[in-house]
Amino acid sequence: MMSHISPTSAVVRQKRPVLALLAVSCGIALVVIIGGFIGGLRINTTPSEPLGLWRVAPLEHPIQVGEMVFVCPPETDAVSEGFERGYLRSGLCPGGFGPLIKTVAAVGGKRIEIAGNVTIDGRPIANSSLVSQDGQGRPLRPYAGGTIPAGFLFLHSPFPGSWDSRYFGPVPGSGVLGLAEQVLTYAP
Repeated sequence: MMSHISPTSAVVRQKRPVLALLAVSCGIALVVIIGGFIGGLRINTTPSEPLGLWRVAPLEHPIQVGEMVFVCPPETDAVSEGFERGYLRSGLCPGGFGPLIKTVAAVGGKRIEIAGNVTIDGRPIANSSLVSQDGQGRPLRPYAGGTIPAGFLFLHSPFPGSWDSRYFGPVPGSGVLGLAEQVLTYAP
């Protein structure tokens, strides 16, 4: 006696390995993403710093000028406007913002002056020219300058189009998540 296999059941059997492979691949991707997040891995997709995979390393000392950090920006009007304009990504920081990767240019007690570029205690910062509008022609308002309050940081990126403390001002040091270490990055 011959068994008859319907065309529908044959197609279903042929698709099972493909569906199983797809399910396993999605499961592995999910494990990598969750494991990377828990392990402090982050992907940078903005050109202010090299693109690619970064790690949030523990900060076990007071923050120093020149260190690159991951920091949650504060919920201020300037930061909210930057988020609305697309300068910030969505993320797990308060306000729904993603953390920034920036270099600490100055700490509390330093005097910031903003003109055509930034000076800290009278010394100019390299690559700190300001622009009057963003890439879409919208006006950019620079930070007014002044003395950085204790516990706050002035953040900078040498990328010409970077949106940093030149525009949103000093940020609380309490928002620092850790040091930013490059894992697998490239500069476009």
